[in-house]
Amino acid sequence: MIQRLTTKAINLLKNLIETPSFSSEEDATALLLENWFKEFDIPYTRTQNNVWSVNKHFDANKPTLLLNSHHDTVKPNNGYTKDPFKAIVEDGKLYGLGSNDAGGCLVSLLATYTYFYAQENLQYNLVFAGTAEEESSGPNGLNGLLKTLPKIDVAIVGEPTLMQLAIAEKGLVVFDAEVKGTPSHAAHPNYDNAIYNTIEVLQWFKDLSFEKTSETLGDVKLTVTQINAGKQHNAVPAEVKLVVDVRVNDKYTNQEISDFLQEHAPCKIQPRGLHLNSSSIPVKHPLVQAGITLGRETYGSPTLSDQSVLSCPSLKLGPGDSTRSHTADEFIYLQEIEEGIELYIKLLNKVL
Repeated sequence: MIQRLTTKAINLLKNLIETPSFSSEEDATALLLENWFKEFDIPYTRTQNNVWSVNKHFDANKPTLLLNSHHDTVKPNNGYTKDPFKAIVEDGKLYGLGSNDAGGCLVSLLATYTYFYAQENLQYNLVFAGTAEEESSGPNGLNGLLKTLPKIDVAIVGEPTLMQLAIAEKGLVVFDAEVKGTPSHAAHPNYDNAIYNTIEVLQWFKDLSFEKTSETLGDVKLTVTQINAGKQHNAVPAEVKLVVDVRVNDKYTNQEISDFLQEHAPCKIQPRGLHLNSSSIPVKHPLVQAGITLGRETYGSPTLSDQSVLSCPSLKLGPGDSTRSHTADEFIYLQEIEEGIELYIKLLNKVL
């Protein structure tokens, strides 16, 4: 059965690659997920572009394990030399947009869920959710679906981790900052030039460090990623606008980071939102311990996923390599999918 599911999963991934599914435009890939459930005669629900299902012998008295990954993608960058919407297999690699992030994880978890769907006397209920809008952190993905799903006690979030155990993940706060000055004609003296004032502000951000270091996630990382000012060559602007990207470890809440920057930054600064929090799962959790017995290593992930919207313990785990995500000629090894399904099943056999 595992071999059949693996073959079906790889074929599904090829179809997903060849079906554009940018964030908020996942209608067609949601249909592909529906077709999987119909083929295996498994009841499911579609909520907007999210497709989800609960196991056959769901028991509200048992804790519930969520298996989640996303079927939306970013838009392809200009560096592609292959058609991003064509599933191409070369040298054991399956190329195509979304193959690695996170199509391989999605189909592997779907195959795993299908394997366990009808089994009786499981220790956990299972919920599978193939969700939308992960890449845009949109309101109509997992974030919005949680109020519809049964209560989730623990989750596996499928993202490419080389099937290692990401037991913690940094949160994210994006800030809009503004450095003020006095507008003037470029020909006249101006000792309050907003662009020059920005030099000191940028240095402050560059030198800033936060005291608390996480054992799994390291330091909070603050990066100025965008700067914008001026409309013409002969006019000194009144302001310079900055965008500041802050990756938050599990020693701080997003609110604490926001409060600190708003109090101490040498410029006006406002967060766009505080809901993308850091997440983690205890090392002693049965899921993590099961992974360790299977030879998996634990680590902290610097990249954001749908873990950020979960309030329960969650483990990020999946086939593929995060460094390939959002790159030109994205790919995943077919063997990674085969091994991913096998390892997911072995992992759940130890806890279910």
